[in-house]
Amino acid sequence: MRVVLAEDLSLLRDGLERMFTAYGFEVVAALEDGAGLAERLVELRPDVAVVDVRLPPTFTDEGLRAAIEARRAIPGLPVVILSQYVEPLYATELLSDRAGGVGYLLKSRVGDVREFVEAVRRVASGGTALDPEVVGQLLSPGTQRGGLDALTPREREVLAVMAEGRSNAAIAARLVITEKSVSNHINNIFAKLDLPPSDEDHRRVLAVLTQLEAGR
Repeated sequence: MRVVLAEDLSLLRDGLERMFTAYGFEVVAALEDGAGLAERLVELRPDVAVVDVRLPPTFTDEGLRAAIEARRAIPGLPVVILSQYVEPLYATELLSDRAGGVGYLLKSRVGDVREFVEAVRRVASGGTALDPEVVGQLLSPGTQRGGLDALTPREREVLAVMAEGRSNAAIAARLVITEKSVSNHINNIFAKLDLPPSDEDHRRVLAVLTQLEAGR
């Protein structure tokens, strides 16, 4: 699996590069700033890009902007955004094209190597991987509108874990309920969010996008 990495902190960048290599990824480019990042992503067309939100020269949102620009050129280009803090606006902006294949993780999650690698692989396959803290903020009181208002507290819990990209089995284990109950809750979520029948993975992404857009 080919990876483009963009991170200005040399220690973290080198550590991520070694970690990816150890897990069988091929790091085709490891960049330290946002200059030309979008062009490199379009040129290399990696299986997944792992990009810091804030990159030189201004340390504002170069990484995010480059990712969005590259996804406009290559719809659905898988991108995992890394951030030091919870910034839900960045997550919603990245997800606004509704193409899937996106992740938004806090850098503190990188410490759990297996979980981080799993998240990157999930995004590369077209899924989502959203940090629980981001999900928590988006589901906080006062952020809900539209169909989300109709969800029960348990359905919101299921949606929150689903936003992390978890399978039904993982959701059931997290919430200590049966997989059948999870399936029922997800079907209710699809119905209440008025998501038409289609490939279930696609509908799971749309449900997550509905959640994020309600928090904008």
